[in-house]
Amino acid sequence: MKDWMTWVLIAIVVVGAIVVYLSSTAGRLDRLHHRIETAFAALDAQLVRRSAAAQDVASSGFLDPASSLLLSSAAQGTLVANPLEPQVRAAAESELTRAINAVFDDPEVVDEIREEAHPDEVLADQLLSELALACRRTELARRFHNDVVRSCTQLRRKRVSLWFRLAGHTPMPTTIDFDDTPPAVLSEL
Repeated sequence: MKDWMTWVLIAIVVVGAIVVYLSSTAGRLDRLHHRIETAFAALDAQLVRRSAAAQDVASSGFLDPASSLLLSSAAQGTLVANPLEPQVRAAAESELTRAINAVFDDPEVVDEIREEAHPDEVLADQLLSELALACRRTELARRFHNDVVRSCTQLRRKRVSLWFRLAGHTPMPTTIDFDDTPPAVLSEL
């Protein structure tokens, strides 16, 4: 009789340990999915900030008309891109990055802008600093989002997660990839 009770007790402990492990893994997946949503919202905010900063620089009058038009149209393209269509939005964001890199490809551009804005040098410095900061924050927000997505994807691909459907019916998260490398001139500001 004691052997039977011992085996039942061992079975209960083993089943309890499995349930605790599965529950903690499901909770971790839930927290990762929440972090992905939060990271995406932060990335979206940084993308809007970068577009607004680029638009401010373009409309400041400190750039030549061609550069201003190029930067302005690329910034507008990102603002009208549908956030629910990742490929379209990524293409628009890459286009804005290319426009920023084209406008600020020469290190002397910043000096020319400061000379052009002689009485308003502080405003020019402020606009350029905001654009540089927005570019850097966009780069960091995208990296953070993609790191969280990779962690979640790695956990979801484990056999235990697949066999017990610990993620439920939540769609598999995807990374967001676009060119967000700021020009060296802005990185130095």
